[in-house]
Amino acid sequence: MVRLSELQVKEVIVMDSGKKLGHIHDLEIDTNLGKIVAIIVIPRDKKNGLFGKAEELVIDWQQIIRIGTDVILIKEAEKPVLYYNTNS
Repeated sequence: MVRLSELQVKEVIVMDSGKKLGHIHDLEIDTNLGKIVAIIVIPRDKKNGLFGKAEELVIDWQQIIRIGTDVILIKEAEKPVLYYNTNS
């Protein structure tokens, strides 16, 4: 079993391009199934957006190729969804 705190220290990298996206900020979980649906990453180059809210990338769990000791490799078959954080 892997804890969220262990995942948060790993850098998320696009396998094909080698682009470093950032670190996991949160997880999206299907509570009915008890499974992780997506990881949420705050991009390295986007610390704060409009009115101080950070932008987030939602990366579908199916896009993850490998979770290693230092990094999480993802494929960019589908672009990660970018949305604004709605938390207050």
